[in-house]
Amino acid sequence: MTNRLLTIKNLSVTFGGLHALRDLNFHVDEGEIVSVIGPNGAGKTTFFNMISGMVTPTSGDIIFKGESLLGLDPNQVTAAGIARTFQNVRLFANMTILENVMVAQHCRTRQGIGGSLFQTRSFKREEREIREHGEKVLGFFGSRLVGYRLDQPASVLSYANRRRLEIARAMATKPTIILLDEPVAGMNPKESAILTDLIGELRSDWGFTIVLIEHDMNVVRDVSDRVVVLDHGETIAQGSYDDVSNSPEVIEAYLGRPVKETA
Repeated sequence: MTNRLLTIKNLSVTFGGLHALRDLNFHVDEGEIVSVIGPNGAGKTTFFNMISGMVTPTSGDIIFKGESLLGLDPNQVTAAGIARTFQNVRLFANMTILENVMVAQHCRTRQGIGGSLFQTRSFKREEREIREHGEKVLGFFGSRLVGYRLDQPASVLSYANRRRLEIARAMATKPTIILLDEPVAGMNPKESAILTDLIGELRSDWGFTIVLIEHDMNVVRDVSDRVVVLDHGETIAQGSYDDVSNSPEVIEAYLGRPVKETA
């Protein structure tokens, strides 16, 4: 029996009369990697924004581990166990690489301002645990983000390593589900292939459930258990990669014309 972690029920959002999403139904089971694809303007990022508490749905519900997420702010959604990255990398550029992943753990801290002011033993122990967890998360990416780099500002990183650091920051929150918004955008084929392998390891080695938005069909093909296709805010297909990639509705949505049937 599968363990359903996330259920989207009849989710809709309207911006000034424009339906960004309309009656969307969606689910994610524990341990799955689900890709959400579709042409530009299909509603993919709006979908992530609603799950993460950045946009309030017009109607419908978002159920995570049996509880509704409606009304929670982004920090509360993160504390509940859903972390995300963004299409446009959003790091603290002037903080060090290690500080970026340490501050991400704020939603898990127990010590208050008193412990910080008086440097209590409990505060120091928690700070040490946060640092150790941050170093462990960064170590997942090999030598690219550890060693002497720990104390470098995030601004010195290459674009690909900034992408890795943003994923590391999401991992550091100790989530159950990670939402990846176009994780290989702007990368060359070699870097994309490396990150594709890492996405698989996020599940196999760390136990995360993954939902990703991606335009690179090689990545979608190689990592997805299921693929959900959106167009104009509605689901037009879902299933295995082979099923959706051969769907006439999906091909029409991407190419803008119906598929001619062969005799």
